[in-house]
Amino acid sequence: MLLECQNITFQYPNTDTYVFRDLTCQVSGPGFHALFGQSGVGKTTLAKMMAREMNGFSGEIAAEQMKHVLYSYNLESLPGWYSVGDHLAEVTPQPNKGAIDDLIASFGLQACLGSRFAQLSLGQQNRMNLARYLLQDFDLLIMDESLANVDEVTREQIIMKIKEMFPQKSFLYISHNVMEVSKFCKQILVIRGPHKSPQAVSISGQDLAARQALANEDLELTMLEVMHAS
Repeated sequence: MLLECQNITFQYPNTDTYVFRDLTCQVSGPGFHALFGQSGVGKTTLAKMMAREMNGFSGEIAAEQMKHVLYSYNLESLPGWYSVGDHLAEVTPQPNKGAIDDLIASFGLQACLGSRFAQLSLGQQNRMNLARYLLQDFDLLIMDESLANVDEVTREQIIMKIKEMFPQKSFLYISHNVMEVSKFCKQILVIRGPHKSPQAVSISGQDLAARQALANEDLELTMLEVMHAS
C-alpha cells in the first residue's frame, strides 16, 4: 500500500504565494500516519489533493493498493432531517452493517442514535461523522482534525479502537497536538513552509498500541524531533 506525492508545486490562484514547491512525500503501508505542521503550511490542502478533491497543482500523486481514499474533516455536517442512526443505516454498505453497533458503542454514541445531527454536541458530531466514514469501504482515511472537541481520554480510546478494528487500513491523522501524533502514529510527515528544503520531513513515531507500555523519555525524544523539524 503506497500513496506518493512527487514534486508537488501549488500556489493560490492570482497570487505569487506558493504553498508547495517540489514537495515530495509518501504514506506507505497500513496503520496510523500523521500530517503535522504549523497553521497555514498546507496540511488540509495536501490532504484534499491526496483525496482527489483538489486540482490545479503540478507534479504527480500516485497510488498503489490505495484506490479508495476518503477525506473527513472537523465540523463536517450530516443531513439534519432524520436521526443519525437512520442516516448510518442508510449510508453503510451492507457488508459493513455488522460493525455499526460495536463502533458506536466504542465511540460512546449509543444514546445519540435517535437524535438529529444538530442536536449533538460538537464532540459528538465529530465522533458520529468519523464513525460514518469508518463504516465505508476505504483503503486510506484522512482524518483532518476529525477528533477535535473530543476530550483526551476519549480520543485515545477511539484511536486504539480504530487500530484494533482496522489493522489492514491506512490512516492519515492531521492534528496540532504534537504529543498525540508522536504517541500514536508510526510515521509523522512534518510539512514546512515552501522556503524550506525538503518541505516534508518523515519522522518515526512511537505507534502505541493497546496494552503496550511507552517510556516517557522515548515519547519526549520523538516530540522534540517533530518540533525541531517543523
